[in-house]
Amino acid sequence: MFTPERKFTDWQLTGFSNAPALLFETLESTHSLMKAKAAAGEIPPGTLIVADRQTAGRGRHERTWDSPASLNLYFNILIPLDGIPLSSAPQITQVAALTFAETFKSLQDESNAVNLGNKTIGKVSVKWPNDILCGKHKFCGILAEVVYTKSSDGSLRPNLSMGVGININSDPADYATIGRAVTTLKDICGQKINREKLLLVLIANLERAVGQFRAFGIRPWVSAWKRMDQFIGTRGTIVANNRCTDQNRDSGAGVQKKKGRIADMRDDGSLLFECDDGTTEVVYSADLEI
Repeated sequence: MFTPERKFTDWQLTGFSNAPALLFETLESTHSLMKAKAAAGEIPPGTLIVADRQTAGRGRHERTWDSPASLNLYFNILIPLDGIPLSSAPQITQVAALTFAETFKSLQDESNAVNLGNKTIGKVSVKWPNDILCGKHKFCGILAEVVYTKSSDGSLRPNLSMGVGININSDPADYATIGRAVTTLKDICGQKINREKLLLVLIANLERAVGQFRAFGIRPWVSAWKRMDQFIGTRGTIVANNRCTDQNRDSGAGVQKKKGRIADMRDDGSLLFECDDGTTEVVYSADLEI
């Protein structure tokens, strides 16, 4: 995983079940292209789209995701939802976050074992609903949306277009203007990562995890999540605002913030949050600030 990587255009990748992988040296957004191609019926379920650079990368709620060339990973995978209720589709992002975090933690442990890792930054962990952090520094984000493709009989088939951005070989200083704690996998491990090899492992692990989710649902994943989540039991802030962006995060129309204690993650993947006003809320969709 720590070997030099070859030229981006020479990468050999596939999506789920050997579906095609489409590589682009520059794109506005892998997420936007995936939605367009899926809606037009131009790609099969399982397709992977990867960009070496994005000019308009976005995270949740249209927040900017810096996407410099030849340093990080920006990709979308079209996950077929056969056998998965649409109401359970958001839980797949939690399964993905945990699956990826376990992969990153193994790299961190491997680097620390040979005294190359950054031991001052903390441990790789997950944060509800689907963020991956090291200490309190974010380095991987996941964005997902249900899209439909046409089946051979003309019926519409639901899929989850999952977009992933991972800070790999950039430097934390590159994100100084964002205003949030950010790190990179290179900083965590103390050495450069072969992005092609890492992506091959991530896609293989994710496909296996989605198969397990299809069979057993989210419940078996919750206990594993709790073992890796270092924020349950600590204080946090729930931010509920679908129009919350980088620019209007604190003052945007409709913003609602509640401070309190992160009590637990429930068996359905929702968050149990004890508010400072004495109430307890079950939260299904929001941002969590720690």
